[in-house]
Amino acid sequence: MRIALLSYRSKPHCGGQGIYVRHLSRELTNLGHQVEVFSGQPYPDLDPGVALTKVPSLDLYREPDPFRIPKPREFRDLVDVEEFLTMCASGFPEPKTFSTRVARLLRDRVDDFDIVHDNQVLGYGMLDIEKMGLPLITTLHHPITFDRRIDLAAAPWRKKLSVRRWYGFLRMQGKVARQARKILTPSQASKRDIVKDFGVDPQRLQVILLGVDDGFVPPTAPRVPGRILAMASADAPMKGIATLLEAFAKLRTERDVELMLVTRPQPGGRTEQLIDRLSIADSVRFVHGVSDAELVDLMGSAEIACVPSLYEGFSLPTAELMACETPLVVSRAGAIPEVVGPDGECADLVTPGDVGELETALAALLDDPERRERMGRAGRRRVQELFSWRAVAAATAAAYDEVIADYHGAQPARQTKG
Repeated sequence: MRIALLSYRSKPHCGGQGIYVRHLSRELTNLGHQVEVFSGQPYPDLDPGVALTKVPSLDLYREPDPFRIPKPREFRDLVDVEEFLTMCASGFPEPKTFSTRVARLLRDRVDDFDIVHDNQVLGYGMLDIEKMGLPLITTLHHPITFDRRIDLAAAPWRKKLSVRRWYGFLRMQGKVARQARKILTPSQASKRDIVKDFGVDPQRLQVILLGVDDGFVPPTAPRVPGRILAMASADAPMKGIATLLEAFAKLRTERDVELMLVTRPQPGGRTEQLIDRLSIADSVRFVHGVSDAELVDLMGSAEIACVPSLYEGFSLPTAELMACETPLVVSRAGAIPEVVGPDGECADLVTPGDVGELETALAALLDDPERRERMGRAGRRRVQELFSWRAVAAATAAAYDEVIADYHGAQPARQTKG
């Protein structure tokens, strides 16, 4: 099967989109399929045998200069102008502008592919792809409506209008999702929320769990005493890092502990401000830009990992930590309970946003090394039983077959080029 896999941004080591693209494309290739990834910046890390077609944008949110002003010579067409003006109006343009650009590219390559797989772009350009003669399937990791609600609740009143403008693309994504032929999603929680928030017919949704790469393994070196680790975007309210910082500050008054955050905070942002206010800067470390091997070592170095998110559509880092036999304290939010299973077996579950409950759970686990060991072993067993990228690829390929058959059964034969 010849597959075009689309992703408007594919950050390699954090954020679900880039990780999903890399591992799914590799395993589809290993199953004998031909995969070509079309991505905007940041571009993904891909494995041998997977082709990459770059779909460059103005890259307005690149590090270290997000919300940059491009030079006049960088503008190539009206799509670039639209992208820049949308950013200037506090909107997020990438899903729409990427979909326009990639639809143009595919228009000249209709005969090169059997199916197109949209990885949560959900831009209007996706609706044009099927009209060209290409079946389309969509992955929706979770509806970003949850991000909007949480960001609006956290924003001061003077910034709420800007937050609403930023999430203006959601109206488009909802319209496109309701017209999608088939949507894949990684959890029952996401399926339920897509139906509720986007109004998608549940019959067109299929749950396919995500996988964990074989490189995530238990550590060979001793864990660092008192180290707590979290992997989350530090300045995104939905990730709950503020709750973790406040709980950690209380723990630190009685214990010799350190907090390692695998993220890059915004300079002077809310996370750095909170760390300064809590006077815990000497016990909090930030790590970013690490290799896959270094990330596995970090995950295995902690006595406890914490996932304090207010919502997750799946939480791949949670499963990766379980594969490293790292015991967990996690929020009872979104799909996280589906990933970790019964409370207390692979993780302790706490109420999202409850500082006191999180502090108590972390303290109890720090005081019980035997339970940490049991929890770690149970977590790895669960990952080995449930979360395989090869199984994800096989189930996804079967979904491709269904969509291709449905599309050609519903469409008149396309005229061959003369």
